[in-house]
Amino acid sequence: MMRAIFVVALITLGIFPAQAAAQARPNVVLIMADDLGYGDLSCYGSDTIATPVLDQLASEGTRLTSFYAGCTVCTPSRVALLTGTYPARLGGRGGVVGYGIKPANGLAPEVLTIGELFRSAGYATGLCGKWHLGDAPSMLPMSQGFDTAFFITKSNNQTKQLYRNEQLVADPFDNRRLTEQFTAEAVRFIEANRKQPFFLYLPFTAPHFPAEAHPDWKGKSRLGAYGDVVEELDFRIGQILQTLKARELDEKTIVVFTSDNGPEPGQKQWAQAKPFRGLKWSALEGGNRVPCLIRWPGVIPAGRDCDEITAAIDILPTLAHACEIDLTDTPSRLKLDGVNVWNTLINSPDNKHARKDLLYWHGWGVPQAVRVDNWKLYLDRVKEISGSEQGPVLINLAEDPAEQTDVSGKHPERVQAMKALALEQVADIEAHAIPLGGPGQEDEPVGKRGLWLK
Repeated sequence: MMRAIFVVALITLGIFPAQAAAQARPNVVLIMADDLGYGDLSCYGSDTIATPVLDQLASEGTRLTSFYAGCTVCTPSRVALLTGTYPARLGGRGGVVGYGIKPANGLAPEVLTIGELFRSAGYATGLCGKWHLGDAPSMLPMSQGFDTAFFITKSNNQTKQLYRNEQLVADPFDNRRLTEQFTAEAVRFIEANRKQPFFLYLPFTAPHFPAEAHPDWKGKSRLGAYGDVVEELDFRIGQILQTLKARELDEKTIVVFTSDNGPEPGQKQWAQAKPFRGLKWSALEGGNRVPCLIRWPGVIPAGRDCDEITAAIDILPTLAHACEIDLTDTPSRLKLDGVNVWNTLINSPDNKHARKDLLYWHGWGVPQAVRVDNWKLYLDRVKEISGSEQGPVLINLAEDPAEQTDVSGKHPERVQAMKALALEQVADIEAHAIPLGGPGQEDEPVGKRGLWLK
């Protein structure tokens, strides 16, 4: 008993990794929705979509309220999540595979992914969902760290083919049943690997357009097919959590839920990013501030909200720390932009939050803004931001979450300091960038800079 109390005390102080209290390293289930807005869950304020499972997950873990996707569109957002790196550092100059990026191009095979990291540490690794990081064989999930994969190569409006590893299993797939199928495959993966550590990545296609309700959910929500799709997604995540519980794995598993970016413009009549403005592709808050819930019973505090700046690029180093995976000896051309925020997640009393600033990227790869604490500085002409055509615009997000009022004139020294910080970081990215994988990328220049980032 005294030893247990001692270990818990060390964990609380951040001296030991949290899993020192466990018999073995924790499993990880990393879930990502597609185009889900900040305000689309009832635990984030929706009054039209019911998400009881994710609400329960929030009550059992920590709800992050200043969490940012890696970019505002699918492909670069996934690059960020899977590598811990700003996409521009890995050749991401905008667009997505199949729209702005040729299918033969994608995440360079030599870049270390989170799948490769966990597999090298002895974890069974699986993917169920949307890949969207390149169609060439060397860029597919099986070549990028995943033992098994049940997936579509691009978004559900770009392809009709569903694969299990190298085998084509449906052409066309039934878009209405993808969430059900990905969930069933995820449950099978958990069952098959329950006696060893596993890392499961679940990038669902829901609620990406076209939102088509499963027959059992059609008309069930108060928000048309979009709401039906989100409510089914919530139920399916419940099936995964129930599997963990039935196999006595819930207390041995870190569960993360987030979204790849904000609402798709074509779905803005249903999807919500309230109280923020902006949509997918945009560097406004609504474009890439997204829900994020993290649960590890007995380790991550339950029912807690955290408003510290955190980002998808922080997931890799943070999970690596929690699972005792050493990043220092990993051979890679990867330079992490993500930081380890584990002490923040466990609410260590000695916590000094590791992230103080963050760059924002437009969907076409332009660095458009930087955030430091509660201040956001726009460094590009942005049509939704009044005054940005004349110079940098400074926003106080704590007082102005809708980004309506420029206060740059009141804080000129802050503007200059934030601009200098952004210039330094962008210059480092440009100096240490590698091209996308695939043909015709080697001599491509780095992406454009924001108009005022000079």
